[in-house]
Amino acid sequence: MSLQNRDKKHIWHPLTQHKTSEGALAIVAAKGVYLYDEKGNGYIDAIASWYTAMYGHCNEKITSAVAAQMLRLDHVVFTGFTHEPAIDLSEKLISILPENQQKIFFNDNGSTAVEVGIKMALQYHHNKGFKKNTLVAFEEGFHGDTFGAMSVSGLSVYNGPFEEFFLKVERIPVPNGANENEILSRLEIIFSENDCAAFVYEPLVQGAAGMKMHSREGLEKILKLCKRNNVLCIADEVMTGFGKTGKHFASNHLNTQPDIICLSKALTAGMMPMGITSCTQDIFDAFLDDAIGKGFFHAHTYSANPLACAAAIAGIDLLCSKEIQLAIERIEAQHKQFLIRIIDHPKVSAVRQLGVILALDLKTEMERYGDLRNRLYDHFMTDGIYLRPLGNTIYILPPYCITNSELKKIYDSILKALKIF
Repeated sequence: MSLQNRDKKHIWHPLTQHKTSEGALAIVAAKGVYLYDEKGNGYIDAIASWYTAMYGHCNEKITSAVAAQMLRLDHVVFTGFTHEPAIDLSEKLISILPENQQKIFFNDNGSTAVEVGIKMALQYHHNKGFKKNTLVAFEEGFHGDTFGAMSVSGLSVYNGPFEEFFLKVERIPVPNGANENEILSRLEIIFSENDCAAFVYEPLVQGAAGMKMHSREGLEKILKLCKRNNVLCIADEVMTGFGKTGKHFASNHLNTQPDIICLSKALTAGMMPMGITSCTQDIFDAFLDDAIGKGFFHAHTYSANPLACAAAIAGIDLLCSKEIQLAIERIEAQHKQFLIRIIDHPKVSAVRQLGVILALDLKTEMERYGDLRNRLYDHFMTDGIYLRPLGNTIYILPPYCITNSELKKIYDSILKALKIF
């Protein structure tokens, strides 16, 4: 029996309507930019498996670091104990994060990184004697699937059945270069009418919304207004972090830095699950008290798992290497050349690019998981390329080890799709 048929017996897949799904393709191996199915077919992983395997699959520097760690310490509870991999990772991460970040809190994934950030912000104000019960977030943002993260997300396709249970959230549009004054006026009203604890945002690029990019100048103004009103700024860098925007973090494109940063995905180079929430010294200090209840009572069983820490340390070493930094610059240059070719295409309504992220919108309306989108997906897979269109948005976010010829294969497949669809 094939792996696909065995899979159907017991497994419930995410983001899948199993009544209409044809079943999941079984992947049996991966190396570099390629995924391999059980028939031996190879597919270029043009989205780095949801933006995680940025240094390529089964990168030997990552696998050897994890294997060596496995022989020394596999796991230990992180309450009351510590270990060298966690300490080393905290030091390396603080050295590349924005300068105001001083403390690292370990968790399990992107959703929990955001969840922790929200809880930190709410308790920060509580510990200082203020009851603040409102969060601010961008329209169409996506921050994860736990309840706090869902609350600040704006995509109803994921959140619909649960919205009556959410935290209180006020939403604002993303700045587009022409609406900043309108947004700032709206924010002033929100701040005057609500007790706002924090602003949660994806800096510069909204991933699940279709790689929508917004004005850095406009975001800068929003952050400054939040700071003036004692509203904490929580940057969700789960998708954007670790080089994808051309800098280590999207927040590095800005002068006003967040109070809290949420990390996951490429944090461990696609090797192990892990999330991290970093914060300023001021945030941390608000939890210091003789009263135990003012401490941050949030914990995960696998917090600071040593194997995940080893993967993350090796990943940061790669990120900071000249080889990877040159690769990021090369991919940016290739993307820009491709954009010139399609910017005036009659079937393309918009294009955008930042770092290794490239996206184009088709001049057609389609459902996020509808028939036309699925036919686009099948077209790319037939061409040996793994891309996941988001509605009418086709985007590329490849591993840094991708070659120019492999990028050309992706570009050519997109051009072919523009002729067919």
